[in-house]
Amino acid sequence: MRHASGCWFGLAFGDALGAETEFLSVEEICRRYPPHGPQEIKGNPALVTDDTQMTLAVGEALANAKTAHLTAAILETPLRNAFIKWWRSPENNRAPGMTCLRACSRLAQGMPWQQATEANSKGCGANMRVAPVSLLPLDATTRAALAQFQAALTHGHATALAASDLTATAITDLAKGGDPQGLPSRLRSYALNQRTVYHAEWLGSLWKRPDINTPEEFISHGWDECLTVLDRLDAALVNPNRDDDPCDATGEGWIAEEAFATALLCFLLFPEEPLAALRRAALTAGDSDSIACLTGAFAGAYLGMAAWPEDWVARIEYCDRLAALGKLWD
Repeated sequence: MRHASGCWFGLAFGDALGAETEFLSVEEICRRYPPHGPQEIKGNPALVTDDTQMTLAVGEALANAKTAHLTAAILETPLRNAFIKWWRSPENNRAPGMTCLRACSRLAQGMPWQQATEANSKGCGANMRVAPVSLLPLDATTRAALAQFQAALTHGHATALAASDLTATAITDLAKGGDPQGLPSRLRSYALNQRTVYHAEWLGSLWKRPDINTPEEFISHGWDECLTVLDRLDAALVNPNRDDDPCDATGEGWIAEEAFATALLCFLLFPEEPLAALRRAALTAGDSDSIACLTGAFAGAYLGMAAWPEDWVARIEYCDRLAALGKLWD
């Protein structure tokens, strides 16, 4: 099945397809790509955005760590260096998020990551890149801590951490063959279980804010926002409508918990039709490339490489890097 490769390529395909439609209304997308939005990735290579670039950065940082025993002390330098390399790259010209740019600039100055991060940002840059964490053979506690830690280097808001953890959990569940229909319920149980768990060995003093008294109080705010968006996802799935813009149900995806929920909704509308899921994700009024990127990660993790057309595999930008990491993870 090659679930890891399917996830790696799926997120890149979604990113490339959604790159054409980000910032556009559904009506404008249909006008430019009649009648139902973009159906194929364009170009050779088909270009991706910062979503895939930063996912590759996370994956290559994890590969460079070369140890099965992962800690914040071991991973901070590889992640920092990978983010700085991306920030300095001439290919970093795909409308990258301002949070990532500002945080990476401070990381490049050598600031401690707790000072470099954008403490109040919960943008989707936190979890659009988390897929590599999901595909490592980690225990659940380490996976959760690492998913949050990679987000925390740039996005310090509690919801950015929780949404990254929840996104990683969903991908892991699907890659292991989890039933898509029951996934929202399993994710709710996970969120409730993690609501007051603060990974202090990884996150240190990140929780300290003028209006926050304990680490548990800090992280619970993030999980509560994730639980709220899971409520919206459940409501949308009561009478699922493939024709409505998913953003109307679960948000436009500019923030982490909405990017997670809207991407998951797109996947759950078409759990056995990966290309239809990507096309639905690209035909959205919100942060279409991030929504479609995560949709592709979910679909590819669940269905493996067989989900994707060989022609797309051959044409996607960074094909060799995606293939190498997919092979390593598989």
